[in-house]
Amino acid sequence: MNLADTEIVQGILQNNGYSPSQNAEDADVILVNTCSIRENAEQRIYGRLGNFKTIKDKKPDVVIGILGCMAERLREDLIGKKKIVDVVVGPDEYRRLPELIDLAFNGDKGIGVKLSKTETYDDIIPHREEGLSAWISVMRGCDKFCTFCVVPFTRGRERSRSLQSVVEEVIQLSERGFKEVTLLGQNVNSYTDNGNDFSDLLAACAEVNHSMRIRFTTSHPQDLSDKLLYTIAENKNICNYIHLPVQSGSDRILELMNRTYTIKHYLNLIDRARKIIPGVSFSTDIIAGFPTETYEDHIKTLDVMREVKYDGAFMFKYSPREGTKAFRMTDDVSEETKTKRLQEIINLQQQISFELNQTLIGKGETILVEGFSKKSDQFLSGRTDSNKVVIIPFDEKIKPGDYVKVKINRATSATLFGDYTGFDKFVEETISLTG
Repeated sequence: MNLADTEIVQGILQNNGYSPSQNAEDADVILVNTCSIRENAEQRIYGRLGNFKTIKDKKPDVVIGILGCMAERLREDLIGKKKIVDVVVGPDEYRRLPELIDLAFNGDKGIGVKLSKTETYDDIIPHREEGLSAWISVMRGCDKFCTFCVVPFTRGRERSRSLQSVVEEVIQLSERGFKEVTLLGQNVNSYTDNGNDFSDLLAACAEVNHSMRIRFTTSHPQDLSDKLLYTIAENKNICNYIHLPVQSGSDRILELMNRTYTIKHYLNLIDRARKIIPGVSFSTDIIAGFPTETYEDHIKTLDVMREVKYDGAFMFKYSPREGTKAFRMTDDVSEETKTKRLQEIINLQQQISFELNQTLIGKGETILVEGFSKKSDQFLSGRTDSNKVVIIPFDEKIKPGDYVKVKINRATSATLFGDYTGFDKFVEETISLTG
């Protein structure tokens, strides 16, 4: 989401005469887009500000700005204590950036941190470099109010872009040669526009170009509908991959988190999806050490992981976020215990991923080739429909953006290795405007 927001900011600034600088030392304006989901993310930003102070000491007129969730949450601290910060702009006031930067150039502080009930930036064309994959923010904010999460307070309440504006953006990306788009929302299942739900939006985007892969994130288990599952199953270019955060395997902890579902409900969703979408894969989010979490609660999380067998997971230690309900709970799980439980979760997920990947050896997959492998230009890297990285030997016939068939011959927990067996046209390419 921050990457998508950064592209919106770049689009706004370039429309106002700014152009990117190749390095911070030569820049007139240095902006950092921030996240407040976890404490570690905020601490890294404070470290970066120390680096920028060196630049500011040499070049006092440079404008330093903090954007995004951390800007909204810590505006007083950033302006009052961090004297080098000139501009603080929350995620709903990016349109004002040129004005606020002008204020900073004139010696004042530029502050814009109001949350909006309507802002979606649906008329802003994000600045994107040429590439294969793009992120499209289809809605902003969240109404779920999970007790551990700052998003409703830093990004505001839910509001959706128009279906037409999203489809037009997909068309533009298709015409530029992009081969994959990911539709973004804190909870995409809540998308709504004039009677259209997220399933309708997903189907409309898939119809633009049948050779363009469509992905989405994130889904909330409370709102994952059969209609959405059937939409995925019925469209070949919608990836059979669902990110479905579980957070904990304990109903008691889920209730404290205000997640609004039980593990029984969650597992029923998994079963339903597997019946409707053959070969569907899942990833998830898991928090270790939420307040009052017992060893028995932790074991229940491991049990859910074994039952679902996720292809991947984002796994974190709980960190209190000021302003959330959980912040007022006693953070009674020791750091040592959190670390130990998190490591057990990570170890189990790596084992599950390894075992799942071993079952693919000898089987064929279609990958979208992204370019050279990170480690060697003797190999190419691509991704499967289920978002697994596949490494194949370099072949001059193959170009980034090609869909190719591969046969898997080796696998680790994180990566598949295979051999090229032929091109896959995916499906006939069609482009149309869906209203």
